[in-house]
Amino acid sequence: MQDKYLYEYAVIRVVPRVEREEFINAGVIVFCKRQKFVKMLFTVAEQKILMLSPEADIEQIKQNLESFEKIARGAKDGGPIALMEPDERFRWLTAVRSSVIQTSRPHPGFCLDMEKLTQRLFEDLVL
Repeated sequence: MQDKYLYEYAVIRVVPRVEREEFINAGVIVFCKRQKFVKMLFTVAEQKILMLSPEADIEQIKQNLESFEKIARGAKDGGPIALMEPDERFRWLTAVRSSVIQTSRPHPGFCLDMEKLTQRLFEDLVL
């Protein structure tokens, strides 16, 4: 039997009014060092965000999440952080910050298929 891989994941949150600390789960990011795997899935729940903050800049939030996704996958047009090693990108993306886009603390686990895991976490924690 194939060994399971150690992975970490974090939930991506949109915090439209940082001072209120209310958030909407918008995505997940999964990292596996052995597989050099980093993947982020996200969605923008405009109605939910606007319920928390009617003046939220939805387009800016979308751009920020798209930038996070580019960094996660190591896109050439994702800036200098996207060119870092997978573990460095994951650590940068999950660093504690006080901004509109935040993440939960990373959580560990073991699995065989990172793609399926990422989709399952996205469905369970975001959708």
